[in-house]
Amino acid sequence: MSHYHFKEIFLTLQGEGGQAGRPMVFARFSGCNLWSGREIDRSNAICRFCDTDFVGTDGQNGGRFQSVDEVVRALIRVWGEGREAYRGVVFTGGEPLLQLDALLINAVKEAGFYIAVETNGTIIAPDGIDWLCVSPKSTAKVVQTTAQELKLAWPQDEIDLQTMESFDCERFYLQPIDGAHLAVNTKLCVETCLQNPKWRLSLQTHKVIGID
Repeated sequence: MSHYHFKEIFLTLQGEGGQAGRPMVFARFSGCNLWSGREIDRSNAICRFCDTDFVGTDGQNGGRFQSVDEVVRALIRVWGEGREAYRGVVFTGGEPLLQLDALLINAVKEAGFYIAVETNGTIIAPDGIDWLCVSPKSTAKVVQTTAQELKLAWPQDEIDLQTMESFDCERFYLQPIDGAHLAVNTKLCVETCLQNPKWRLSLQTHKVIGID
């Protein structure tokens, strides 16, 4: 029997990257392999700019699920009735590939969901994912170099854009790191995209319009 720990599961619009604007159930797994999620550990983490709470299971519809059936029922309940043909889910985190496995993917697909995954790329993704977004972080070694989308939070001094361009991805995005330097980071992303037209600008539109 598989066990899955989710921080939260909620319905919203995808705010970033190639699926921006699409209604999706966001299923956020607990835990990450690049940061504990505790502020006391941030300065020593591999990824130090994360703005997401992925600690524990106390968020909206979060919990410890004892089977794939429990997860699927939760996804269907959060998605709601009457729009079965358009079901979509984003598995995110934290790092979702610490828990997401073929068993869960197959069950969610059988329930009619389009599956998107947002990963830091340090773990090989299982088969069956419809839209894979790889978002490399700092010095962490990327082993998943094939995806529909490569999305870089920018700037990251440890990452070389030309190296990222060699990955087998359909789309390449730069996304300004949020925080005190958002305006400066946004300007840098715009200038970098203009100079390197393989890259597109991704904005966190959910923050702009004030939704989760």
